[in-house]
Amino acid sequence: MTKAIAYYRVSTAKQGASGLGLDAQRASVEALCSARGWEIVAPPYTEVESGKRNDRPALAQAIARAQLTGARLVIAKLDRLSRNAAFLLTLRDSGVDFVAADMPDANALTVGIMALVAQQEREAISQRTKEALAAAKARGQRLGNPNGAAALRRAGKGAAAATAAVIRNADEHAERLRPVIADLHARGITSLGGVAAALNEAGMRTPRAAQWHASSVRNLMARLAA
Repeated sequence: MTKAIAYYRVSTAKQGASGLGLDAQRASVEALCSARGWEIVAPPYTEVESGKRNDRPALAQAIARAQLTGARLVIAKLDRLSRNAAFLLTLRDSGVDFVAADMPDANALTVGIMALVAQQEREAISQRTKEALAAAKARGQRLGNPNGAAALRRAGKGAAAATAAVIRNADEHAERLRPVIADLHARGITSLGGVAAALNEAGMRTPRAAQWHASSVRNLMARLAA
């Protein structure tokens, strides 16, 4: 019997707590798996995130579980996420066989095309914003903050915030990998080089989307131990 890993997403904490939206997603996924004779082999991975966000820790965990077990990833809704290029490309490039309950015939080519359309839409929105700002400036409307000193202070705060965001991202990435590392250790893969090779083979990347090396695994283990 084909193994399946289920992934659901809702937009608000209220929906997540009440089950609103989750029940329908769960029903569609379970109906698809039942019709095709697939066995859902793990608790479902549920994300409570805005569709605009690109970081999807539960999705990353679901993909990692599917990679480790050879299971198919089953998601409830693909059309709602079709404007999120990062989500679509994560699915396409994961190397995991996946099926969407609302678009069961979608494949890697379909998802790639949807990602290109999503990217084009985002670029079009950016261009329209730039044109609107240029038009406002041409009309003599003042844009930005005229106080240079205040702007410099904000720039300094922005740099500090950016650094903090990098650290936070690395910490969150490490936490998402914690169960993966635990699984590797349980299978006897404990050396830095062995863990790096296993992560690379599974298609997992560092927080900067690079391949793993013994040094980066050492840094990861230090974050998990902190």
